[in-house]
Amino acid sequence: MKNKFKGISALLLATAIWGSSFVAQSVGMDHIGPFTFQAIRCFFAVVGLLPVILISDGIKRKKAVPVHRWNDRTLWKAGFLCGVPLFLASNLQQLGLCDTDAGKSAFLTAMYIVFVPILGLLLKKKLPVIIPFSALLAVCGLYFLCCVEVTSIRPGDLMLLGCALMFAVQILFVDRFAESLDPLKLNLLQCLVCSALSGILVLFVEAPTWQGIFQCILPLSYAGFLSMGLAFSLQIIGQRHLEPAGASLLMSLESVFAVLAAWLLLGDLMTVWESIGCVLVFLAVILSQIPDKAFKKCLES
Repeated sequence: MKNKFKGISALLLATAIWGSSFVAQSVGMDHIGPFTFQAIRCFFAVVGLLPVILISDGIKRKKAVPVHRWNDRTLWKAGFLCGVPLFLASNLQQLGLCDTDAGKSAFLTAMYIVFVPILGLLLKKKLPVIIPFSALLAVCGLYFLCCVEVTSIRPGDLMLLGCALMFAVQILFVDRFAESLDPLKLNLLQCLVCSALSGILVLFVEAPTWQGIFQCILPLSYAGFLSMGLAFSLQIIGQRHLEPAGASLLMSLESVFAVLAAWLLLGDLMTVWESIGCVLVFLAVILSQIPDKAFKKCLES
């Protein structure tokens, strides 16, 4: 129970950071292209994580605690396997934001709560009984929260669905490696892969300027050091103690925190539908954490 609480706490903090980073991403896109934003953002995460890892390893050595070495092939393999879907997901999200309103983008991105259990079943993972009910409730809540009045389908919507699928793949790869690897080193390597691949695309399709970069240095710093560096490390720590389907439902609170951040930071007012959506998503997350035995007893009674 203690470990589960630790996992839930880590993911809640991660989603709060991700939700508030939507504001930073929106502001940053006013000055530089999506690939440039991702390349620099992930590079900042690498720069921020490296000294933390060096200090952490030094403390472990003094306490005679085993240190995960950099020359571990599994670590580099995991960094690549987690980094590629993260690169695809984050850039598809940025591209989708250029063609889709923010509300619908948040809804479609959060569809990984559907893709994760589906992919998990294909990989023959055991699915808790409560998860399908929680996922359906969360989808309804996210719809009320993000796009009650949206009726049209745009090309950006398909990109965002692709983004959700890639986030689901990344969540499952993190589940595969999180327990056995150093979370900070794994996150550093996946950010390094994301930065390098995004940087390659910048050379071919964008022409960033130093002026544009400096104009959004604060959004880049927040999205890099906190959203990529801290929050994705917390994701890996949280998934050490939770099943991927339940973890994905917790991470869907990102949309709730995004609305709350817009309310607090930008003065946006919450509608009745958004309030209902927030309540439904919160209920779905709470339901997803009910143990199978307790849920089955409720059904029997």
